Amino acid sequence: MKVYITRRIPEPGIEMIRKEHEVEINPYDRVLTREELLQAVKGKDGILCLLTDKIDAEVFDAAGPQLKVVSNYAVGYDNIDVKEATKRGIVVTNTPGVLTETTADLAWALILATARRIVEADKFTRAGKYEGWAPMLFLGQDVYGKTLGIIGMGRIGQAVARRAKGFNMKVLYNDIRRIPEEIEKELNATFVSLDELLEQSDFVSLHTYLSPETYHLINEERLRKMKKTAYLINTSRGPVVDESALVRALKEGWIAGAGLDVYEFEPKLVPGLAECENAVLLPHIASASVETRTKMATMAAENLLAVLAGKMPPNPVNPEVLKK
Repeated sequence: MKVYITRRIPEPGIEMIRKEHEVEINPYDRVLTREELLQAVKGKDGILCLLTDKIDAEVFDAAGPQLKVVSNYAVGYDNIDVKEATKRGIVVTNTPGVLTETTADLAWALILATARRIVEADKFTRAGKYEGWAPMLFLGQDVYGKTLGIIGMGRIGQAVARRAKGFNMKVLYNDIRRIPEEIEKELNATFVSLDELLEQSDFVSLHTYLSPETYHLINEERLRKMKKTAYLINTSRGPVVDESALVRALKEGWIAGAGLDVYEFEPKLVPGLAECENAVLLPHIASASVETRTKMATMAAENLLAVLAGKMPPNPVNPEVLKK
């Protein structure tokens, strides 16, 4: 069968598919334009895509009726019209669980980098401005013993909370539903309202899915509820935060700083964000370890191969398609 991969991924995943099917890969080191994507998927039985690819009815039409599977190289799948895929009998899959610990590590890297002004201090030192120890040089905030607020207590949120134990932190969390009591006890985490979390936390870390309910969940009103000494960390989805409001918050001192790995209009930043010295800005690298990205590639390949073989994939988003 014919498979299209929308961006080069680690080789082990590609080789798995090549052993059984004909594979074509995006030859450019960039996201395909809409026109290129529509042309590339013509006549394909399977598509292995990224979060940066919008996969909708237009893509399904371009691919043709033989398209059986869209394997997403990501945990989230808001880039895919799952309802339309289900209607057409196309299986959608994802790669859950594999990037949990890696993303939690990066969230903590952002917590520490923002609180201790690591990026600012690094730039200062490289510029030759360091002239010796000084009592007021790059004063930041302690992390140990502070309060961590986690919005979205799924796999990644819980992994972030586990790491907080080593910093003797008080953990507050908010989600659409409470986690089981035994997990709350294990994590020493307390369920609170969103307002309570924002008002009491020294660090607010976002780990929620993007949905109509979470779009601009962190807006001007909620940023103003945070402590002036607090930091906002986002490794979830960019549009969860109203970025224009965040720029004002950073410039006007509503909060102390922010650490971002995702952006509202990714890869573009809203005007003013890049100039905020109290923000640490990363290029969406939460899952970017060799081990994790390779495992994501093999998982995406396993999902795709299973569907093309007429089997239930390990990680179906819409399993009802194959149950019919």
